[in-house]
Amino acid sequence: MTENAVPHELIGDSWPRVSPGADPVLYGHAALTPLGSFEVRSLQTFTLCYTAGRFGIDDSGGIKVVFRFSVDWGTFQTTEPDKPNYVSARSSRGVGLELDFGKQAHPRPWYQALSVRVGGGFLREGDRIEITFGDRSGGSPGLALQTFVESALEFRVLADVCATGHFIPIANAPSISVVPGPAHAWKALLPTLRRPGETFALGIKAEDRWGNPTDQAHTRLHLRASLPVHGLPEVIDYGPGERSRRIGELRPGEPGTLRIEVRDGQGRVLAESNPLVVRDEPDGRFWADMHGQSGESIGINTAREYFTFARDLAFLDAASHQANDFQVNNAFWRHLNELTAEFCDEHRFVTFPGYEWSGNTGVGGDRNVYFREEGQRIHRSSHALLPERDDIDTDANDAGVLFEKLKGRDVVVYAHVGGRWADVHYAHDPQIETAMEIHSAWGTFEWLLLDALEDGHRVGVVCNSDGHKGRPGASYPGTSGFHAYGGLTCFMAPELTRDAIFECLRRRHHYGTTGNRLHLDVRARFADEAMLYPRDPKVESVEPTRVDEAIMGDIVEVDAGEVALSVEVVSTTPIERVEIRNGPETLEVHRPYAVNELGRRIRIIWSGAERRGRQAATRWEGTLSFSDARIESFAKINAWNPERLFEQRGEREIAWASTTSGNFGGCDVRLTGDRKGRVEVDTNHGRLGLDLAEVGREPHRAELGGLDRAVSVSRLPDRSPHREMRIDTRVVLHEGRDDPIWVCVTTEDGYQAWSSPIYLI
Repeated sequence: MTENAVPHELIGDSWPRVSPGADPVLYGHAALTPLGSFEVRSLQTFTLCYTAGRFGIDDSGGIKVVFRFSVDWGTFQTTEPDKPNYVSARSSRGVGLELDFGKQAHPRPWYQALSVRVGGGFLREGDRIEITFGDRSGGSPGLALQTFVESALEFRVLADVCATGHFIPIANAPSISVVPGPAHAWKALLPTLRRPGETFALGIKAEDRWGNPTDQAHTRLHLRASLPVHGLPEVIDYGPGERSRRIGELRPGEPGTLRIEVRDGQGRVLAESNPLVVRDEPDGRFWADMHGQSGESIGINTAREYFTFARDLAFLDAASHQANDFQVNNAFWRHLNELTAEFCDEHRFVTFPGYEWSGNTGVGGDRNVYFREEGQRIHRSSHALLPERDDIDTDANDAGVLFEKLKGRDVVVYAHVGGRWADVHYAHDPQIETAMEIHSAWGTFEWLLLDALEDGHRVGVVCNSDGHKGRPGASYPGTSGFHAYGGLTCFMAPELTRDAIFECLRRRHHYGTTGNRLHLDVRARFADEAMLYPRDPKVESVEPTRVDEAIMGDIVEVDAGEVALSVEVVSTTPIERVEIRNGPETLEVHRPYAVNELGRRIRIIWSGAERRGRQAATRWEGTLSFSDARIESFAKINAWNPERLFEQRGEREIAWASTTSGNFGGCDVRLTGDRKGRVEVDTNHGRLGLDLAEVGREPHRAELGGLDRAVSVSRLPDRSPHREMRIDTRVVLHEGRDDPIWVCVTTEDGYQAWSSPIYLI
């Protein structure tokens, strides 16, 4: 194991309880060449030389080289020497070797496995097996490395020396370092709301083509603010070697909406920040990614690197770590608690100890557990990958049992959808489970909130990444396993402390996004008497307070038949629509542009999923074609994998392939002759065709089965300036039931945001 690798004693994995000998050295050793640092997605060749130990390897025995689930390099293949990712093997003794690769060919977390089996002979001590990854001898260009940065990508070697089928780790695990590529895009990140006189920080970074903060940017940057900012330099020299820059102790000069442009020496805009609303409000806004994993469980890199990325490279205000509990051994649980205590720096960066209760859906499904303080007992769903048995009686094998064990503790829980989706019909505790996570790198799951509302639960909305690639708060999906950019949650709290964030969670004062940092404010106003409950009166005896307005997450008892609702959105990019919803019903759709503003830009969207659960992802293959009208240009929407097919063919056709899992992808096509002819959307799931003259502001939609699987076509302005919206409307209430009023915002570049509902009872 190399210096930067995750310590093996902290990893939740397990191996056969029996072995041929007492010392792993007896099973051989491995050497990898070349060693060093290699750029993400570069084409490389590596040679792994395994030398047999004292036992040799018997006929039909062999070795495995195993890799983590997250690794998204090119899929190994052993049959086409002239194609990418070709892998070969030979033995020094000349015996036959059989190669086989599978992405789920070994127990978690080392799912990916290349098996090399000895056939028709045997190996003695000192004999070698030489494996070439990215073998170029037959014309292959090499092995395409993974899309994300990793300090120590291990080639972990296991040996079945006695042909028993039991593969035992050998003593050493060689590794390489995967490093960022050249700068591709710049990012500038601000807080979302600060009060006059409060200090704040600007975060700047350059990312490579795959979203990794890179140290290869070296330039002079010019900063231009839309409002006066005390302490903001006009020019900074960035790099070399910097992966980010935090400019702190800034102070707004006046109320308003602040945006900061980052320009190069030629005046070109490299990045524009998200908006910072400067206003005298009771609550600030604090951004968090509360759900992700590191290499001690199913992800990569160390937990220390995880928190460092969240604070210094994603510029988050708050974070937690959520390892699958059946992989959290006691050593790692102690280490994780030490890290959250160390990294928690109130008013700068707040952390919470926690874990993912990972029960099967049949016993309640995934839940995220967050403690306010360190030193709490972990109640796992099982010990599925843990050889430790001394604390197995503390497990909670059922979500209902989990809630019982957590009663009276300083804890909150989210319901989560990953591999195991949370069944909130099966189990829910309204005092503990405060929120539904409806977006992550796995996709978008509005249905989880609707499940909760159907049962009358009063919960908030959160979004997180559940990232496994070491990038909390900026979680790009890469090329496999995930289908969306990771989400973020914005906490509305008076200050950035553990106490304030926990109170915010218990009152559901937060909203979630698919990764952008827009400002969202939703308020209900009451002409007649209304009573605000700080906790759910169905489950806690609390005294209400008389109010004349409520914010997202509030539970308010009202006598009136309708209420006034106001919605404010301030976005980095143009707003496409704002939907006002009452539970599952969409009451109103507001678009910031009028029909007479529509132009030559046609929007085509594909969306939805196959089903709930592990096989939710919908694979799309399709073409867009236009008769008469010609394509002048097009822009992709939510096309996170630059290697997937998405190209213009000639003047009238675009071909694409993508994946959705409840979220959406698509493109905007600017046409010439846009009122003549037809648009045809032809996909592997169905088609939609209509005359271009019929395409207007409201989408034409074709339902294509699955779970809300559909394609749609609509028309947009040629260029929309609408980055801010204020909506004032009235909502009619129902007698005898809750009216959960919530809002969904969609921006033109494909991001979404959802408010926690206001519960009018």
